[in-house]
Amino acid sequence: MDWKDLERMTVLKLREEALKYPQIEGVHGKNKEQLMQEIAKILGIEKPHAHFTDNVVHTKSDLKHKIRELKSERERLLDSHDHRKLHEVRRELHELKHTIRKIEAKAAKAAHA
Repeated sequence: MDWKDLERMTVLKLREEALKYPQIEGVHGKNKEQLMQEIAKILGIEKPHAHFTDNVVHTKSDLKHKIRELKSERERLLDSHDHRKLHEVRRELHELKHTIRKIEAKAAKAAHA
């Protein structure tokens, strides 16, 4: 069994699995992530690196800094006529701007609530 197998299991299956190990206490009060952590610790399964499993939250200023870097990269690619890389950079710019809009919308919604 590896980490992917644990991720694929439902909470009910994880609870059944956790009940097999007496060292895990309070099985029914834990959520899926907690159960996965406990079972993995007992079985000696390593969790993959964070960038493979968790969503990384960025701040608006980090994203704007990255956009500035990509704009200079875009200019360089325009001069070198590398259209394939240019397309990738433009798509990334679009995604970053979209992420900033999401962050702003979430902040505005939180301010009104």
